[in-house]
Amino acid sequence: MTKTVEYTVTGMSCGHCEAAVRGEVSKIAGVETVAVDAATGSLVVGSSLPLSDADVLAAVDEAGYEAVRV
Repeated sequence: MTKTVEYTVTGMSCGHCEAAVRGEVSKIAGVETVAVDAATGSLVVGSSLPLSDADVLAAVDEAGYEAVRV
C-alpha cells in the first residue's frame, strides 16, 4: 500500500526546478511516485516504505530548495 505525504517547496519557478526536486526525491528508498508543481509549490511523495521527513527535506535541499511538511 502506497502512503502519500505532502510538502510545500519554496523557490521553484519552472519545469527545471520541478525536475531537480523530482530527481533528488526519487532517489529515496521506497519512493514510488513524486508529483511536483512549481506554480503551487506542491510536492506529493508516494512511498511503499515508511518515509522519513528528514530524508525528503534533505533531498529537496540537495536540489537547491526548501520544503516543509503540510
